[in-house]
Amino acid sequence: MEAGELSTVVAVDGPSGSGKSSVSKEVARRLGLAYLDTGAMYRAATWWCLDQGVPLADARAVADAVRGLPLEMGVDPDDPTVRVGGTDVTADIRETRISAAVSAVATNLDARAELGRRQRAAIDAERTAGWSGGRGVVAEGRDITTVVAPDADVRVLLTASEEARLARRARELHGTADAAAVAATRDQVVRRDADDSTVVQFQVAADGVVTVDSSHLDLPGTVQAVLDVVQRALAARR
Repeated sequence: MEAGELSTVVAVDGPSGSGKSSVSKEVARRLGLAYLDTGAMYRAATWWCLDQGVPLADARAVADAVRGLPLEMGVDPDDPTVRVGGTDVTADIRETRISAAVSAVATNLDARAELGRRQRAAIDAERTAGWSGGRGVVAEGRDITTVVAPDADVRVLLTASEEARLARRARELHGTADAAAVAATRDQVVRRDADDSTVVQFQVAADGVVTVDSSHLDLPGTVQAVLDVVQRALAARR
């Protein structure tokens, strides 16, 4: 499959620690597609609210702030930058204070609607031109397969056991998956998933969505499993 032949949207959803960001970036690289990290958009919105002194408990104020969010998303899978008001916040939005607060934005239905609108616009841009030159995009998040891009050419739910997800996130954040690191990571993974599950379903695949379980796969194996799904879906489309 030649990337240049594609005008394709690949939608990837999954819980925290399932590997969807690393896998989606590599799939985008291999196919020559843009990469859209929608989770980073929620983190950027959270950073903006905190920076502007918006009380996260004030749902209306948060929604208003998100509607005015001056966000620029870089969609190069080799350099997926995030800028807010001209400030590069790519690293800042990964700080613990953002991880601890992001559910307040992610569970705000009006904020979700606004960010979903922007996500659809970004996907449509890559279908026609954009960074990818019209080749397409790999978009990953929580509700891409069901809400943002239910008409995507390929829809994947990337999942893994809770044990595997906690270990991965612990290694990512703490460099080890020992008991202390896993315990320190649990809140970010389990609570965040529980919070987000109140407004969107990303634990069970919707009709037409292919589940890839990465519990016992390494990164290259998971990437290949997703690429296999893409190959089959595009072959059927042709």
